[in-house]
Amino acid sequence: MSLAWIITVSFYVLASLGAHGTMPPKIWIFLFGIVAISLGMHLALNKFAPNSSQILLPIATLLNGIGYVEIARWNTSRAAYQSVWYLLSATAFILTLKFVKSVRDLDRYRYLTLSSAIILLLLPLLPGLGVNVNGARLWVRAGPLSFQPVEIAKLLLAFFFASYFASNRELLSTPTQRFLGRLIVPPKALFPIIAAWGFALAILGGENDIGFAMILFALFFSLLWITTGLKTYIGLGIGLFAVGSYTANLFFIQVHYRISQWLDPWSAVNFKFSHQLAYGWFSLAAGGMTGTGLGLGQSGNIPEVSSDMILAALGEELGFIGIVLILCLFTLFVGEGFRIAQKAHSDFVRLVAVALTATMGFQAFFIMAGVLRILPFTGITLPFMAYGGSSLISNYVIVALLLRISQENSNELRGGEVRAVKFN
Repeated sequence: MSLAWIITVSFYVLASLGAHGTMPPKIWIFLFGIVAISLGMHLALNKFAPNSSQILLPIATLLNGIGYVEIARWNTSRAAYQSVWYLLSATAFILTLKFVKSVRDLDRYRYLTLSSAIILLLLPLLPGLGVNVNGARLWVRAGPLSFQPVEIAKLLLAFFFASYFASNRELLSTPTQRFLGRLIVPPKALFPIIAAWGFALAILGGENDIGFAMILFALFFSLLWITTGLKTYIGLGIGLFAVGSYTANLFFIQVHYRISQWLDPWSAVNFKFSHQLAYGWFSLAAGGMTGTGLGLGQSGNIPEVSSDMILAALGEELGFIGIVLILCLFTLFVGEGFRIAQKAHSDFVRLVAVALTATMGFQAFFIMAGVLRILPFTGITLPFMAYGGSSLISNYVIVALLLRISQENSNELRGGEVRAVKFN
């Protein structure tokens, strides 16, 4: 954890020296704030989950710190808000560790999590409550406060999928019904889960939320394949993705624009929308292999540089090497999450760990791939790094839940060792 503090503070100082030639005016306040908040999370972890993974929280802290430095570099008002969101995220992290004593107990609330997720997804569609931003109706505003309900809904849907797949594993993985001369899985086993998933996707389509629709699609079929091991589901997923993409391109104008900008960003028609990406590519090119140096980049002309396009700003100042290091941190996070899942002692907990980890991994992949033009640009936030309170809070809740599962794994292992000693 101390290494994350040192790197973050060093980056903060270097960014100020590069941009203004002076030390940051409030360096001690910044240093005290980041150390106090992250130390509070570390102490809570030692109290509520002392035998859990020691990797996830430092990675999250480091990613969060690097992202904050870049946000402060380009938008000081957003940096002030992000520091408040960091405090609230730490509070959510501590409360999750304190009150979620056993992730396994959440299995009993399967349909409550589903109904809550659906309600949250529907909130932005309510007149007077939902807010349209850049063509997507994702935000809910109540007075001066605004948030994205989908950030919390994705966690609830992960729990629902894990619960349903865990309880119906045998039924979903055993073809018993004959269709056109081949054995298939009974449709009645797939109907409830596909109906819930399809309804959620329909809502996201109505809100023009391409990014989270892609995450939900990938998460669903990933869990289905991991649960059953049937390659048939992979083929089904690819087929549905192809049909769904073609249909969405025809009937959803937001999807059509995104794909058109992806295929031909330089056309006169598309450039007035895709110029955000073009400026980002110029910044990445300017960064080269080693970057211009912190505080020396020129990414200020990129629209939403502190949120949607923060990767481009980081790429300019840290270079290709910096982007690779950030990618390695996300890869290490995902790898540790899957390691925690492997050690789980029940199907439900294992699938929850996989779902939470995959959600984080898919979100990071889709936004990075969008910025680099590997996939259509979705505009979702880069976990921990981009500006956004709803995303930051949900990400730290994911970390807390994974750490709780890790602690449960340690308790199960120690309990098994004690029973083995007594038996001998």
